[in-house]
Amino acid sequence: MKKKYALAALGLVGALALAGCGGGGAGSTGGTGGGEEVDKGDLLIGVSMPTQTSERWIADGSAVKDGLEESGYQVELQYAGDDIPTQGQQIDQMITKGADLLIVAAIDGTALSSQLDAAAAANIPVISYDRLIRDSENVDFYVTFDNYKVGVQQATSLLTGLGVLDKDGKETDAKGPFNIELFAGSLDDNNAHFFWQGAMDTLQPYIDKKVLAVPSGQTDIEQAAILRWQQETAQKRMEDLLTSTYGNGTKLDGVLSPYDGLSRGIITALQGTGGLGPNIADGLPIVTGQDAEIGSVSLINQGVQFASIFKDTRKLAEQSVVAAEDILEGNEPEANDTKTYDNGVKVVPSYLLQSDIVYKDNIVSLLVDSGYWTQAEVDSGVAE
Repeated sequence: MKKKYALAALGLVGALALAGCGGGGAGSTGGTGGGEEVDKGDLLIGVSMPTQTSERWIADGSAVKDGLEESGYQVELQYAGDDIPTQGQQIDQMITKGADLLIVAAIDGTALSSQLDAAAAANIPVISYDRLIRDSENVDFYVTFDNYKVGVQQATSLLTGLGVLDKDGKETDAKGPFNIELFAGSLDDNNAHFFWQGAMDTLQPYIDKKVLAVPSGQTDIEQAAILRWQQETAQKRMEDLLTSTYGNGTKLDGVLSPYDGLSRGIITALQGTGGLGPNIADGLPIVTGQDAEIGSVSLINQGVQFASIFKDTRKLAEQSVVAAEDILEGNEPEANDTKTYDNGVKVVPSYLLQSDIVYKDNIVSLLVDSGYWTQAEVDSGVAE
C-alpha cells in the first residue's frame, strides 16, 4: 500500500506545483488523476473521533466511515472516550497497521504532535476534522464549518430571543438592559475560541450601549470556558452563578451557550436552583445552543430552549471523503479558505461549510424536510 501511495504522493507534489484547486467540493466527483491508478480496496483510512458521549460525534463517525466505504476504501473507526492518551494510542495503532491517510477530530488540538510526526515519517497525510490540530506542520487539510460565523449566529439568536433583533436581524426599539451570562467551550478546542470571538464581536456593541449587561462580570473566555464541553460542569457553573449573582432577586434574561449539551445542563440549573420556567413562556431565560442535537431540538419545539445552530454534519463528512479521495489520488483538495486557520506553525488550507440557526418555527423546514431528524424524533426527543 505504501508503494502505491508514494507514487500518488509524487503526483500530488506535481499537482500542487502546477495547479490551483484541483478537487471538487462536497457533492462532486473529486479528483481524477495525478499519479498511478490506485486500487481503493487496498487503501486503509484511519478515522479518529473524540467521544461517543455526544450524539453528534457518533453521527459524524458513522457518516465518515459509511462515505469512505461506499467509495471503496477500508476504514478503521475509533472513538477515544474523551481521553487524550487513548486517542494518541489509537492513532499510533492506525499508523502501525499501515493506514494510508488519517482523518482526526482531536480531543485536545495541541496533544497529537508526536502522532503527526510519526504519520509524516510514514508518509501518511492527515485531515483535521472540524477541530483544528495545532502546533504541527504535519496537518495537510482541514474540513470544518465557518466557526466564527457560528459564534455570530449564536449571539444573533440570543439577541433575537431577547427581542433586541427581529427574525430578519433588524434592531427593534427594545432598550433593555437585559441581563445575560456567557458560556464558552473547552479551551483546548480551537473552535471554542472562534465561537467565542464571533459571539462577543456581535454582543459587545450592545454591552457597550448598556442594552445588555453581564451581572456576574465574567466576560473573559477563561471564566466562561467549560472543560471538555461537559454538561455537568456547565450545570454546576450555572448553579453557582445563580447563587452568587442572582440570589438577591436580580432577573436573568438570557444565556449564551455554545453547545446543546451545555444548554441542557444550564436549563436544568435554571429550572432547579433558579426555580425558573419550566419554559420560556413561563419565565425561563433565553438559552442558545449548537449542533441541533435531538434532545435540544425537542426542547426548542417545546419552547424550553430558544435556539440551536444546525451544522449539517452529513455535508462535513462528505467533504472529508472528497478531500481524502483527492489526496489519495494525487490531487490537491479544494480549499475555500487559505488564510484563516493558522495552527501556530502554518496556515492550514481549509474547506468551510455554512450553518443555520434553528428556531421553533423552522425545525420542519431545516431538519425534518432535509431528513436530518424525523418528526417523531423531534416529538420524542430521542434519536431512533
